[in-house]
Amino acid sequence: MMPQPPTATYRIQLRCGVDFDSVRRHMGYIADLGVSHLYLSPIFTASTGSTHGYDVIDPNQIDPVLGGRPAFERLVEAARNAGLGIILDIVPNHTAFTLENAWLRDVLIAGSQSAYARHFDIDWDAGPLVLPILPAPFEKMLADGGLSVDDGHLVFGDLRVPLRKDIAVTATDPAGLRELHAQQHWRLRHWEAERDWITHRRFFNVTSLVGMRVEDPQVFADTHALLIDLVREGMIDGLRIDHIDGLADPAAYLDRLTQAAPEIPIWVEKILVGDERLPPAWKTVGTTGYEAARLLARSFTSADGMVRLDAAWRDNVGDQGDFASALARSKQDILQHELAAELHQLVALASRATSSSIHAEPGPETLREALVALLSATPRYRTYIDTSGTNPEDRAIIAAMAEQAKTGLRSAAGVNALAAILLDPTTPDAQRLAVRFQQISGALLAKAQEDTAGFRWTRYLAANEVGAEPTEPVISERNAARFLSSRTPWDMNLTSSHDTKRSEDARMRLTAISRAPDAFGRLFRQSATLPAAAPVSARWRWYIVQSCLAIWDRADPHLDDRLAEHIRKAMREAKETTFWTNPDESLEGGAIAFARAVTALWRTDQPAELDTLVVTGDALIFAQLAFKAIMPGFPDFYRGSEAIFLALTDPDNRRDVDWDQLAKLRADESLSARKAELTRRLLQLRRDEAGFLRDAVASMTITEDRTLMTRSDGHRVLVAGIASDQTEADDIIWSARIGSEHVFLGWRRQPSG
Repeated sequence: MMPQPPTATYRIQLRCGVDFDSVRRHMGYIADLGVSHLYLSPIFTASTGSTHGYDVIDPNQIDPVLGGRPAFERLVEAARNAGLGIILDIVPNHTAFTLENAWLRDVLIAGSQSAYARHFDIDWDAGPLVLPILPAPFEKMLADGGLSVDDGHLVFGDLRVPLRKDIAVTATDPAGLRELHAQQHWRLRHWEAERDWITHRRFFNVTSLVGMRVEDPQVFADTHALLIDLVREGMIDGLRIDHIDGLADPAAYLDRLTQAAPEIPIWVEKILVGDERLPPAWKTVGTTGYEAARLLARSFTSADGMVRLDAAWRDNVGDQGDFASALARSKQDILQHELAAELHQLVALASRATSSSIHAEPGPETLREALVALLSATPRYRTYIDTSGTNPEDRAIIAAMAEQAKTGLRSAAGVNALAAILLDPTTPDAQRLAVRFQQISGALLAKAQEDTAGFRWTRYLAANEVGAEPTEPVISERNAARFLSSRTPWDMNLTSSHDTKRSEDARMRLTAISRAPDAFGRLFRQSATLPAAAPVSARWRWYIVQSCLAIWDRADPHLDDRLAEHIRKAMREAKETTFWTNPDESLEGGAIAFARAVTALWRTDQPAELDTLVVTGDALIFAQLAFKAIMPGFPDFYRGSEAIFLALTDPDNRRDVDWDQLAKLRADESLSARKAELTRRLLQLRRDEAGFLRDAVASMTITEDRTLMTRSDGHRVLVAGIASDQTEADDIIWSARIGSEHVFLGWRRQPSG
């Protein structure tokens, strides 16, 4: 029997000094907030030094770095005593492609005859397994004496690659080492060759993560054995599936997982685009909630303000065109560079799949052109073609993709041939092509939109978020109501995670720009007069001033360093003038110097416009919290976000949590203390009125001067609102009426001065 939905979840990011025992020490504090479940990042053994746990090397061991199984069991016992359940984040899509991975080491020794050869998504038809891990080309390593043999391993630097056991080492001079290398089940390559020479499926473009074939029942069993034991022993109360779109067949995976772990709710990390809904056949209670974060940001964004902001952006920065064009260019760039290896693999698969096509006899260049066009035309992360064929919704999507893809091509033959296969993949080669096409289309959209175009087209960063659409920053009352009416009690309402581009409170600071676009325009023009502005393009200055506002905190001694690290990352992610593999440190340094000049100016003489935006943003922070807590579904709190949480993309949003400071918040009157207190009051309300909050009808009313959310069953009403008049921007009230009793959830705060 399925349990009741969570009241609220509290996500713990393990590692970097946070282990099971340290979480257990804070159990009283977490329980006191009023959440019902701990939500843990991956716990299985990961690569040495892992900061996140998604690079698993042993899915059947609880990581000793975290305290191992004994410490995990102590944590579970403490959670049970505090009345908390455990939701676990798992990573079925990939493991670490490193020499620490024991299964991979066995594959290196035994090749395709290894018991684990089919566990990894490796193209054995493409030849020996490519290891692009050398610091220089192989021949240069030989010539420089950088390779040697020791105790059954080929050695370079600190790395030891295991050799076949059935081949004797006859010589260790360059010729002998070259011959020995040629006899292995693998080939060493320079790391820069990963763009051209890989034979495994990666996670996005991360060569150090290798895809797992969990669609195979034996691979599923081997990679989930410990997890299923933990579920059956009652230690796990729910699962969060990382990167569901990377799997060959998500629906079949969820079927198998549900059979192995019945009556356990399963959430999937899935980005829904536009009106997309989860496939109805999926055995899941819902997504991890990025669409909720998008709704909240859009609800608090002023439509009229966006018109003025867009005009100011184009006037100050120059006409930047539309986001669709920026995204199209980004997709082309990603396919030519970051995912070039995947495109090579797709061309090879397509060549085999079209060998008997009645539509065309395409060669590799025709196929490459057609694949680029089709992938670029894919409107969402992926379709879901599986062994049962292509469903009607996906058939319509593929037909539309094909029509768009043919635009501008000299010949439509390649597109027609590939579209026919996707519409009806009847042969094994066609099915392999369809699976890989779908896996790559998701990686392409993620890399192109979130990690490239989102750093190029920067009009309004509040809308440049995971799961959001930069061209759709606002929402109508009708569409908001339709979204809310579709939510279920099991839907997670996320506002911050380890992956969001800006934390929830930083996003509200940015949302304030839409309510005071003229103030932001003046703030930007003030920054343009700084001497440090001269070498920095207007487009990057617009981005940087927004970023400074997003995390502005006069008291933060690390603010400038945090901004510097973020700006360096943002410019490299944009992939236009500086790159991770070939950085332009002078260009980056100029942008960083500009950010330091901006914050120095603000510290010396804080502009009135900055006050306006900060006050408005702070009010929106509390309004967002109230909406998140009472809207359909249940709220998820990323560790530390019960206090004011101003952060940019990782690693900034993964900084250490000061638990001692969180515990002291009740003793002061700071903004953080007020947010934490409101969190407790709202979660108490959720706990006391669980039935009402699960079942009440929801609606959203959006006007120019306020945004109201009302839930009613005839006599119970919850309301949250914010004034948009800038003279009263921090005058904010939340209240609830339950029966005839009025419950005060917030406060009025008049502007200082």
